[in-house]
Amino acid sequence: MSNLPYDTDQAVRHLRAADDRMAFAIEVVGPFSGAYRPAASPFEALSEAIAYQQLSGKAAATIFGRFRALLADPERLDPPSVLALSVEQMRSAGLSGAKTKAIRDLADKVLDGTVPEGDALQVLPDDEVIERLTVVHGIGPWTAKMFMMTRLGRPDVLAQGDLGIRKGVQRLDGLGELPTPAAVVQRAEPWQPYRSMASWYLWRLLDLDGDAMIIPGD
Repeated sequence: MSNLPYDTDQAVRHLRAADDRMAFAIEVVGPFSGAYRPAASPFEALSEAIAYQQLSGKAAATIFGRFRALLADPERLDPPSVLALSVEQMRSAGLSGAKTKAIRDLADKVLDGTVPEGDALQVLPDDEVIERLTVVHGIGPWTAKMFMMTRLGRPDVLAQGDLGIRKGVQRLDGLGELPTPAAVVQRAEPWQPYRSMASWYLWRLLDLDGDAMIIPGD
């Protein structure tokens, strides 16, 4: 059973009813099992997301672990403990200059209230969450939307520029060319207000055999 903060059974029913092709995708992919890790500390979750950007999971985990080990209390990753470290210390853990700058800027933005923590972030509408997060150096729309989807459990997030999402739509509809982000937004209209779950099914489609999405009658 999903621990997401919305009714996933209702979401599946909506997607099936709204789009015949998505209904077929749900059938061939199987039950929804999207990962959701509630973010007790948005700062910690976003720092981890920054550290993991453009790295394999194993390499990123090693670097992030070294970074945490530098803290006065490795179990407590918060803005003051990060800003107590020097840039050189953070770089010594393996963080790039850009990621070091991003995590320190995130710490500053949390302390000045630009990026709220805890319940204060949870209650903001999706557009405002994206607006608040993307003022941080190194956090773009993709990172913000992945955070909203997997750590805040928002039900209606669409990362239309994500290559996997675009390829998923291409496969879903049997398109000869990769759809543009704008075309993805238009195609996803019937999936609202559950575009997060639809996105998960699009990603999973890419894991299937090439013949799996040949819809009967096509």
